[in-house]
Amino acid sequence: MMKPNCRRGILGHAALALTLTLASGGATMAQTEPVPPGSASTRLQANEPDRAQLERRFESVGTLIEKSTAARQIESSSEAPAIEKRKAAKEQYTQAKAAFDAGDLAKASSLLSAASKTMFEAARLAAPESVTGKKVETDYKNKLESVRALLSAQQRIASEKGNKESQESSRQVEALIADAERKAAAGQYASGRTILEQAYLLAKASVSSMRSGDTLVRSLNFASKEEEYHYEIDRNETHKMLVKVLLEEKLAGAPMSPRVTEFLTNAGALRGEAEAAASRKDFEAGIKLLEQSTTELVKAIRSAGIYIPG
Repeated sequence: MMKPNCRRGILGHAALALTLTLASGGATMAQTEPVPPGSASTRLQANEPDRAQLERRFESVGTLIEKSTAARQIESSSEAPAIEKRKAAKEQYTQAKAAFDAGDLAKASSLLSAASKTMFEAARLAAPESVTGKKVETDYKNKLESVRALLSAQQRIASEKGNKESQESSRQVEALIADAERKAAAGQYASGRTILEQAYLLAKASVSSMRSGDTLVRSLNFASKEEEYHYEIDRNETHKMLVKVLLEEKLAGAPMSPRVTEFLTNAGALRGEAEAAASRKDFEAGIKLLEQSTTELVKAIRSAGIYIPG
């Protein structure tokens, strides 16, 4: 049976491997080489870890503490707790070295495991809201750019068609963008991103509705009825998402009116019929049914006081 200290050494090595993967962003982990049976027996009798294995662990933990992504992250942070934790990890590493040099391999192994664990805790303390916040801000800016591009297309098409409802949709999108920018100015990028998602869906639904059923959609020159069917599926899905995002917020938990519920029920039934038709390769029938389904979704959106062409 494997003795406790030997088991702790092996488990410590496994814990180090997991820590390096999570904290150092891909630092190279040494592979454990097979040990000759005689050597293993000797170690078990001596009740101590393998010296060569410990040397590899020293190299890995040293990289984690001094050169890893986690180390750089802690250095660049102003988080005192993270800096103190890293300092403690360095001290444990130094103590492990001293124990190793003194021939106390079991103590060295235990201290190495403690050092890697402490360093992982330090990395977590430094992981920071600043990094997370930067990503949220970047996501917000990318979404804002997408919404503005889509709004520009929506306004151009609305102007060409002279559609008052389309122009009203443009104003609603602009209002949502302005609201999102106010949130961003206050540092509330996540809230701003949510509002931009509403604006994006509204603009996308408006564009697809204006294109549906007239020469604009025909000018897309679908290669087949199946391709046109998938276009209508995407348009229907956009309106479904718009219903979910806009109506749920507008109702704020209140039950939907029976009329809205009826529109949504009809839309779902027509969508099901369209998919059944497509499964029979009757894409032309599927297209017509999807157009009817989307029309029901538009009615549901309008009944809640949200203007959208269609």
